[in-house]
Amino acid sequence: MSVTTAWGIVGLGNIAGKFASDLALVPGTRLRAVASRDVHKARSFSEEFGAEQAYGSYAALFADPEVEVVYIASPHSFHREHTLAALQAGKHVLCEKPMGINSREVKQVLDLAGKKGLFLMEALWSRFNPSIREVYQLVRTGDLGPLSYLRADFAFPALDRDPLGRLLNPALAGGSLLDIGIYPVFLAYLLLGVPGDFKVLAHFHGSGVEKQIALLFDYPEAIAVLYSGFSSRSEMKAEISCRDGSIFLSPRWHRAESYTVEREGEMSHIELPLKGSGYTYEIEEVQSCLKEGKVQSDLWSWEDSRALHDLLDKIRQSAGIAFPGES
Repeated sequence: MSVTTAWGIVGLGNIAGKFASDLALVPGTRLRAVASRDVHKARSFSEEFGAEQAYGSYAALFADPEVEVVYIASPHSFHREHTLAALQAGKHVLCEKPMGINSREVKQVLDLAGKKGLFLMEALWSRFNPSIREVYQLVRTGDLGPLSYLRADFAFPALDRDPLGRLLNPALAGGSLLDIGIYPVFLAYLLLGVPGDFKVLAHFHGSGVEKQIALLFDYPEAIAVLYSGFSSRSEMKAEISCRDGSIFLSPRWHRAESYTVEREGEMSHIELPLKGSGYTYEIEEVQSCLKEGKVQSDLWSWEDSRALHDLLDKIRQSAGIAFPGES
């Protein structure tokens, strides 16, 4: 890799804008190119965020010889297609979550990255959040005793959205589980691993997508209670309860800027304000991995993505969540 890593961004929605702003905060990066199917949108985005090139097709960006790593920010129903194309073009990839709509798609992109010897990471940015990283280490040390109960939710009202948009459209793999439910499932997986068993309750929208889902994860010595939905707003405060104390990730926990530890009635509050919008930390992880010649992150590995998506597949099967054209 060169001293300054040249990034490209594919798919120029709201998240891409936040990502581009945060990219400018990370030393050793430059925004080489952005791409949209609408070249006018690409040019406008380029002017706003200082990209060197604006392309009216994704293929043109993948063909740019100066682009070294691509951030895939298109709707998740296209993540497999765009990630495969970027890898085929010899680019390293940071793909927005979920990396595919099912484990089969995730396996395909991971297999190609392995064959090409290219870096690939699913952009589960919460894994790199400073508060979550500290809480993870606190749980792992066992200082509060074994973890016995976890509660995490993520919900906002969205049933009035465009039924053809990505949230409510089954053709775009819509529904709360893959869009936001992946966060509570991720937290349970991160802290407790894959559950031995689970129970699921899902309600569906008229369009056919799941609009809210509740999950009970069963572990040998712990239970996780998880929820996501588009029907209402939720507190989005995560509780991690151990034998000798509890940890609370502040709302909105998936991008927490603080956490609280309760032990024997005493409360300790730790503030960890985010740098930028919070995408800086996953960008720094990519930069570090590329500098060290790694093809995957130790913090969110290929095996982590495989395990998470295998679990999501099982949840979907149990809940009856299916998308058109899936084999």
